[in-house]
Amino acid sequence: MRIAIASDHAGFAHKTLIARYLVEQGHEVRDFGPDNDQPCDYPLLIRPAAEAVASGDCARAVLLGGSGNGEAIVGNRVRGVRCAYCFNVETARMGRAHNDANAIALGQRLVDADTAIAIVRAWLETPFDGGRHARRIAQIDG
Repeated sequence: MRIAIASDHAGFAHKTLIARYLVEQGHEVRDFGPDNDQPCDYPLLIRPAAEAVASGDCARAVLLGGSGNGEAIVGNRVRGVRCAYCFNVETARMGRAHNDANAIALGQRLVDADTAIAIVRAWLETPFDGGRHARRIAQIDG
């Protein structure tokens, strides 16, 4: 699967770790930056990653920041992106199972590296439940 990844400076370390994990798992990673931990404006990096999902260039996106809040907001401003804000494995599972989340946002200052990897793993492995949730997704995307 081709997965977009982007962060701001405050999410750079987790971005690097997660990108490496994704490649090790056999995924293709499209990195939208940054390439260092120097201060940057996250919308300029997060929006193109989300747009890659909306256009179909990437199947999913991992968006990282200090808290993950701003990144989730930017991701969800792009039509066709359903970005779940995840802070533990259960929020990742529910984001996929109930919301068919094609993007997730995480905060490096709020989750440690092991938890971040566990969140990404759960999000990738959890299928969408469909059923009544599909009707709701159609209403969201409507």
